[in-house]
Amino acid sequence: MIARILGSTAILAGLSLAAPAAADTTLHLLHINDLHSRIQPINRFDSTCSAEDDAAGECFGGVARVATAVNTLRDELEGAGENVLVMDAGDQFQGSLFFTTYEGDAAAEMMNAIGFDVMASGNHEWNNGPEGFARFLSQVDFPVIAGNLDVSAEPAVADLLLDHVVLDVDGTQVGVISALATDTVETSSPGENVVFEDEITALQADVDALTEAGVGIIIALTHVGTPDDIRIAEAVTGIDVIVGGHSHTLFSARDPDRAYAYPTWISNPEGTMVPIVQAYAYSKYLGHLEVSFDDAGDVIFAQGDSMLLDASVEPDAEIAARVAELGGPIEETMADVIGESAEMIEGDRAVCRAMECSMGNLVADAMLERVRDQGVDIAIQNGGGLRASIDAGEVTMGEIFTVLPFQNALATFDLTGADVVAALENGVSEIEDGAGRFPQVSGMSYTFDLSAEPGSRISNVMVAGEPIDMEATYGVVSNDFMRGGGDGYSVFAENGMNAYDFGPGLEQVVADYVAANSPYQPYTDGRITQAE
Repeated sequence: MIARILGSTAILAGLSLAAPAAADTTLHLLHINDLHSRIQPINRFDSTCSAEDDAAGECFGGVARVATAVNTLRDELEGAGENVLVMDAGDQFQGSLFFTTYEGDAAAEMMNAIGFDVMASGNHEWNNGPEGFARFLSQVDFPVIAGNLDVSAEPAVADLLLDHVVLDVDGTQVGVISALATDTVETSSPGENVVFEDEITALQADVDALTEAGVGIIIALTHVGTPDDIRIAEAVTGIDVIVGGHSHTLFSARDPDRAYAYPTWISNPEGTMVPIVQAYAYSKYLGHLEVSFDDAGDVIFAQGDSMLLDASVEPDAEIAARVAELGGPIEETMADVIGESAEMIEGDRAVCRAMECSMGNLVADAMLERVRDQGVDIAIQNGGGLRASIDAGEVTMGEIFTVLPFQNALATFDLTGADVVAALENGVSEIEDGAGRFPQVSGMSYTFDLSAEPGSRISNVMVAGEPIDMEATYGVVSNDFMRGGGDGYSVFAENGMNAYDFGPGLEQVVADYVAANSPYQPYTDGRITQAE
């Protein structure tokens, strides 16, 4: 049984709490992060899996599999007398038509059914403003926390979003604190009444208050990303464990593709080692950290792993049935007409992977238009990410998803002119093979020469009508797949500066652009030319 003591630091400071953890207290932390509305199972591209592929055993995750994994572990562990906490490190919102259709309602229903104990606010929980977040907060039956936010002046969430929480776990007081990335004011819509504080300052204040109140175990459930989790571990004293989100990072004990070991240990200012974990994203993994504490509440043991939720995990039947029921109106949404096109929009792979195509122009123009006011100069979209053409006439949301099925998010970053050219060289390096890396662009133009060797094919690069300055810095928008180095764009991953990989979904950006420019007139304008 887990009891919750909710409230502000001031309230907690006045409580008479139980003594710190008993000797060798062990907690099992089951955690997810960045589900991003992947209510349904996902495919290997992290987008919604088709029913056919799911039946063939080729899919992962989905909340029904998360439920099975959580319930199985929780029942086994609690049956053996162990203590279990189920945690979410934020960003349930945005990423599929489940969010477009239900906003946060479906997420709240599924999280209640699974039985979460605590959640951290992610930045995308603010996508529909404080009122949209409040709607979700009013439905969930577990606390949601964000310790570096002052929401006292925002009436929509002031009484719903908590600073931190103390959980009574079989008589042991476990404090859970949190921090949300401060650039949420730029990446989402928290509004002017929500004040962000420095993460480290806010977390240290919460640790100090909880420690003074007699809480011996303190877990930081954060949504700031792994680099900042490491920075927090190095700077804050008194945090025992960090369970993170935001950066979609795979921590694993065995997976060779992991970014970090599970857990990764970081030394705090006093030389105490702090374990950090995260479990990728999109419901593909469930993290399970077993951590033991001595009678002073200090970590003496921690181990675990991220569990892949593949076809071997049988979906919970009741939740799967409810997901199918909720999916009905989404099929109707796919049929929604969002605009019209004056002519056919060419998205054939043979065209878009070898030359300028009208679908490439549409998508790249939509990307650039969405973030132009953020100082972005150019857009680069891989031709392989365009999967279909659209006929003249009415354009439906389903057609947009057919063109852009991967549920990629916009990614913005800065590159030098030299790195932009290097990216274009990568993009045209495998045209002969029909590779998907071919760069469709907006805000710029270039020429490529197939008779030249790969790596020296690009010339005449222009940005806003002027020759590119190899030493200048340009704002770039792409998709999160490419920004992570996909399709050979390692220069984005390695040299991209001030990167933000979690913008709105590309399909929604394009749908909004078509709607705003309907009837849309497809075109090519010579922005990409081949040398003769």
